[in-house]
Amino acid sequence: MKNLFGLFIIFFSATIFAQDSISTYKKRVLEAPEVDFLASYYSQDGENAAVSGGIGTEKLTDLTPTIVVAIPLNDDDVLTIDAGVSAYTSASSSNIDPFDGGGQADPFVASSGASSSDVWFGGNINYSHSSDSRNDILSAKVSVSSEFDYFSFGFGGNYTKLFNEKNTELSVHANVYLDTWKLLYPIELRQSSSFNGLDKKNRNSYSLGFGFSQILSKNLQGSLSLDLVQQQGLLSTPFQRVYFNDLPDRFLENFQLADDIERLPDTRFKTAIGGRLNYFINEMFVLRTYYRYYFDDWGISSHTASIEIPIKITDKFTLYPSYRFYNQTAADYFYPYNVALSTEEFYTSDFDLSKFSANQYGFGISYTDIFAKFHIADFGLKSVDLKYDYYKRDTGLHYSLISAGFKFIEN
Repeated sequence: MKNLFGLFIIFFSATIFAQDSISTYKKRVLEAPEVDFLASYYSQDGENAAVSGGIGTEKLTDLTPTIVVAIPLNDDDVLTIDAGVSAYTSASSSNIDPFDGGGQADPFVASSGASSSDVWFGGNINYSHSSDSRNDILSAKVSVSSEFDYFSFGFGGNYTKLFNEKNTELSVHANVYLDTWKLLYPIELRQSSSFNGLDKKNRNSYSLGFGFSQILSKNLQGSLSLDLVQQQGLLSTPFQRVYFNDLPDRFLENFQLADDIERLPDTRFKTAIGGRLNYFINEMFVLRTYYRYYFDDWGISSHTASIEIPIKITDKFTLYPSYRFYNQTAADYFYPYNVALSTEEFYTSDFDLSKFSANQYGFGISYTDIFAKFHIADFGLKSVDLKYDYYKRDTGLHYSLISAGFKFIEN
């Protein structure tokens, strides 16, 4: 992976824009400041909580408001700032300490203690520069996020080249994320003399991606992508329990006490290969399709396929029905509740790493007014997007997601 980044840095450093000398009028990349107000409400449930060793409630709700501001600095440069807050309540994470509530501890009942809810804060700053010809685009970003047991700092860059009269596009991007965990263990293991904690608190992730897009005909556009991710450090979640089949079960109230925590390798390499085909059927219908194949060195491989059919019912309103299918194999280290053996080196009961298939159904509606006639102060409402998604795994986990977006542009 270091060699890949070395090649990228050489390529990135050697790419200096030969700015075209254009004496005629040059259209701005972004004509005026834009502000997006985004919000989503997420609700899930299931009975395979990793915090309680593969059994127990997975009920969780999350509300996430976000604001994105794009500011044109001049004809060629755009600065984008976005910031968001995620406020969630989790019956699963509440059972990090199931004994701090008022009732009997039980994996299928949420505790009312401090770990039952939290707030995540995050934001990033992105700077983008386009050449005079608009055939070269260079961008860089910095991001920060934090919650009660986790802090992340990231940075990255992207280079895009358009040619063949902008019918062909090539891109390369790289990102680095430096994360730090607070080692928060299940309550019953914190004072145990026989428990060995984790020796790492940091996780570093390095990603490198390539994209290719081509207009194939008047009605057809296709694209291909390749993404490579290397992770190092703490890849286990410290508060997720594991129960061993070869040790006696121990209970306090109705809650089984942990035999150990999840333990996973400290490196992981991921590869994803994807492709899109978008076909313009007529003025009313567009067909958008997507496929991705993923595999990693933990034994997981997966297939993702999706289809979306925007239906333009008027000049201003478009409907977006969609469907997504996903399936994956289990990680080499996955064991359901009470199946792992204490002699194993690595083990987890997190069903996100199990074998499963999932279906997701979505429906959205979009309103667009290019003249932005409705105003708030100096900003006109350019578009409104509303969407509902329903997701269900064959393991029983299911969720609903309601999202909304409002885009305003300065007049």
